[in-house]
Amino acid sequence: MSIGRIALILVGLVHWGMVQAQQGNAASIRGAGATLPAAIYTSWGQSFAKEKSIPVAYQAVGSGEGVKRIIAREVDFGASDVAVSREEIKRNNLFQFPTVIGGIVPVVGFRPGNSGQLRLTGSVLADIFAGRITEWNDTRIAELNPGTDLPKVAITRIVREDSSGTTEAFTSYLSVVSENWSRSIGSGNTVSWPGTVTKARGNDGVVEAMKVARGAITYVSLDRVARDKLNPVLLENRQGKFVAPSEAGLKAAVKASTMNLTADEYASLLNMPGSTTWPITQATFVLVDRAPKTAASVSQTLGFFYWAFMRGDDIITNTGFVPLPTAMQARIMGRFKEEIKPQDGGPLQFMK
Repeated sequence: MSIGRIALILVGLVHWGMVQAQQGNAASIRGAGATLPAAIYTSWGQSFAKEKSIPVAYQAVGSGEGVKRIIAREVDFGASDVAVSREEIKRNNLFQFPTVIGGIVPVVGFRPGNSGQLRLTGSVLADIFAGRITEWNDTRIAELNPGTDLPKVAITRIVREDSSGTTEAFTSYLSVVSENWSRSIGSGNTVSWPGTVTKARGNDGVVEAMKVARGAITYVSLDRVARDKLNPVLLENRQGKFVAPSEAGLKAAVKASTMNLTADEYASLLNMPGSTTWPITQATFVLVDRAPKTAASVSQTLGFFYWAFMRGDDIITNTGFVPLPTAMQARIMGRFKEEIKPQDGGPLQFMK
């Protein structure tokens, strides 16, 4: 355990000793949004509920819907796989913070030849999803995979149907590595996919669609690769290295980013330098009311994420996610009291 982690835990223990818990018949904490971190929020929620007797109900309805629900104050927190703009945050009086680091992985529905893994560059991947490359034995793919017996079948593109932060991160990466993509298609929670594509809802939906489609390719969160026994591509990173998706690759991307170097929580983690970095790395975010009616109405929600930063890192290990750097977790918890101002003027009591 690092010195920073020990210090963070000691600070939390001091506060726990100072604050009286008032759990009783506590209402559940309601969250909704991004599908990418759903497994983490569910696991955190189960452990939190067991320890604190406060249930956490999270609905994985997609980033766009999660943002809509917190703006309407229909949930206690919304979740998005892409940072909501500062302008929208200000306009809707929200407080936003990152919670965990994940990755987006292109996966294919077949095992190519003897190698078992397909090698792709960012530009070739972009042209596949743009419909410019339509067959798996296309010359450009074959050149990246010498000696590999590529199937002579049409490429079936499977994409997200819902408003998705995963789609936003994936298409943002394609915009970074392909000028053609950036100019003609761009990025967003939804985009106009050229040609004929198969659409499915959520990470679960695209995985199920890929199981029955011939010659399929789609994009999913890293945690789904091992869980669903998918075939990830080896993707060329910024240093020209073909890398497999891994938690180590996510950590390397964070380490190289300005999110780590200058504490910029909005910083992109896409296509970071480094020989081992995974190119499509992203933080996922939570949004809460910056001016709740009462301190009590938001304290439970903040308490859940305080607990997650204090106790949840071990739950993340070997799941396809990595925790935020300890220093960033500490900064975020410090901002809770600085930036969230309940209308009743009551104290925020989340360090229980």
